Amino acid sequence: MAERAAHITSASFTTKPSIFEVLAQESLMTTIRPALKHAVKVLAESRPDKFGWMIRWYDEIYTTLDLVLQNFYLRNHCSSFAENFYGIKRVPLSGMSSGDKLPSVIFWKSIVCLALIPYIKHKLDEKFEEMRHKLNVGYNSQPSLAGGLSRAFVGVYPYIHMTWEGSVLWYQLAYMFGRGRWHTPFVQLAGVELCHIQEEDLAAAAVSSIDWNSASTSERLGYIGERALNFTATSLSTGLSVGVFFLQFLDWWYTSDSNAPSLMSLPVPEPPKDDADLTTPPYNVCPVCLRTRTNDTTLSVSGYVFCYPCIYEYVNKHRCCPVTSYPASQEHVIKLYPPDS
Repeated sequence: MAERAAHITSASFTTKPSIFEVLAQESLMTTIRPALKHAVKVLAESRPDKFGWMIRWYDEIYTTLDLVLQNFYLRNHCSSFAENFYGIKRVPLSGMSSGDKLPSVIFWKSIVCLALIPYIKHKLDEKFEEMRHKLNVGYNSQPSLAGGLSRAFVGVYPYIHMTWEGSVLWYQLAYMFGRGRWHTPFVQLAGVELCHIQEEDLAAAAVSSIDWNSASTSERLGYIGERALNFTATSLSTGLSVGVFFLQFLDWWYTSDSNAPSLMSLPVPEPPKDDADLTTPPYNVCPVCLRTRTNDTTLSVSGYVFCYPCIYEYVNKHRCCPVTSYPASQEHVIKLYPPDS
């Protein structure tokens, strides 16, 4: 399993993991999210009719898979996937013997801290960027309850974010200098501390053999089923471990062009059907709101010009051009600055 591979680089079974080990396992899941999102983005751009929904609901899909993954490892290995990968397990503050399962309360606390809290934080970060962008372009400048709440959120959230990151940094510094038992407040919130997986844990996870000749039929079937489950778990762990390295490589490979989307791969839009005189109205009408354009902005995948708030909101919601339905993202939105502006 992954914990056996992790001990190749481990010199000894020390009780407390080093700061490098805990930071490495923390960054592992952080790396998987953008790498996997890039793979989903490639599918969505190649077949938007079939896979477009995956990029729209990516955060929810990823969180669901993360919940399933963390549930499996916490129940079977008393550790998260990343912790198990680096040969680390969770031990309740009250202590437990080797091979025991996590108590139910600690198990669910760990699930919340590993999967749900990061999801909520990620959605809050996205909402903050969206609201701040709207306020910068004057989208919520009208005095209203929603506009006031948005301005309050944009004003307060940076301090919440600073407190969040500052507390994590404080815990990491305390852990690094031996002044703390936890490298992050969420491990403390879960009611556990981290330690290395011991040889006794590996022995407890092994499947005992039976005397095949003297065993009854029910014992043989139970043994076969246990071996099959053990083989499935081992294969899953090995496959995920290999997949992690593949996703990290994929993330590194596409980092250079992640902010430079390819436009030449998209089809050229068809010319207008009629011979209307483009020098007369409605040449200055936004195709989305059907009013005179303000803050002229073009969508590079199609070349049409819109109001900035209109096209930003439409692309953020539908991920395509409102006129041609070509796949589009916020990187394709380009502000225009006419000479008379």
